[in-house]
Amino acid sequence: MRFDVLTLFEGIIKDYCSYSIIKRAVEKKLIEVNTINFRNYTHDKHKRVDDTPYGGTSGMVLMAPPIFEAYEAIEKTDDFEFIMLTPQGEPYNQKICTELAQKKQLILLCGHYEGFDERIRLGLKPREISLGDYILTGGELGALCIIDSVSRLIDGVLNKSDSPLNDSFSVGLDGLLEHPQYTRPREFRGMKVPEVLLNGNHKEIEKFKQEQRILRTKAKRPDLLN
Repeated sequence: MRFDVLTLFEGIIKDYCSYSIIKRAVEKKLIEVNTINFRNYTHDKHKRVDDTPYGGTSGMVLMAPPIFEAYEAIEKTDDFEFIMLTPQGEPYNQKICTELAQKKQLILLCGHYEGFDERIRLGLKPREISLGDYILTGGELGALCIIDSVSRLIDGVLNKSDSPLNDSFSVGLDGLLEHPQYTRPREFRGMKVPEVLLNGNHKEIEKFKQEQRILRTKAKRPDLLN
């Protein structure tokens, strides 16, 4: 999987990808993360990428020309998805994550300031994705969320290949929230590990876990049961 991130702040992407699981995935060449600073594709001496919007609204808007040129300069595979991180996009979830993990390449466009010149949407036709109904300073956090969540689904990135199947929202759990987890000690400040998890009866353990998934989903995310 190759990730190409169009951003004004390359350090944010590079720093995150130099830690933990993502770092190991890069070192093993399971994923490749590239950054492209679209400021390098401007043609004026001030390297401007934004300007005041027509119509007199507040803030600054990212200009179309440098983003078009930066996008067009990226070498593309035969199976890629171009994604614009924007609060106006479809809400990101595990279903979309799983879909994106089937691609060979994701090109992620990170916005800043007041937003994008509309001609970027019209001309490049990106898939618009949002992390949720709130506003961030820039799209880098959204891009990193996609890189992280998609990478986990790529064979070899996690130590156990079936780990993603047991995560909340996964197909392996029928889209439910994950069951409660316990580890040592057996008792802590009066709180005990449920006895069923200690008896070694795998059938009873799985039944308990499934019951807990349903109860937890009903209590915390009843919308998922629909």
